[in-house]
Amino acid sequence: MADLKKLAEELVGLTLLEAAELKNILKDEYGIEPAAGAVAVAAGPAAGGGEAAEEKTEFDVILVEAGDKKINVIKEVRAITGLGLKEAKDLVEAGGKAVKEGAAKAEAEEIKKKLEDAGAKVELK
Repeated sequence: MADLKKLAEELVGLTLLEAAELKNILKDEYGIEPAAGAVAVAAGPAAGGGEAAEEKTEFDVILVEAGDKKINVIKEVRAITGLGLKEAKDLVEAGGKAVKEGAAKAEAEEIKKKLEDAGAKVELK
């Protein structure tokens, strides 16, 4: 029987790339589809284990809610996205929608600041 403690230590020590490769091997060679969280759990402690974690470079700017100054937020959304008035209004009223997807960190933070200054509640994901 395999030494399970040693196996567990090896799994916890995987880098993100190694964990992704393990997932592909399990899927391709054995037909096992690991749960989405399983690879993340296995790779999670490795980031804090002294190795440099890869920094996220692309962010989605999510408009959580418009706040009290909805008209100002709609104007900002139109300026950022280039949407028409109706489309921008629908996006703002829906809430929880992405204003910009795949933005660079600096651009995402700038958009977030503009929307927050207009009165909106914004998240970066």
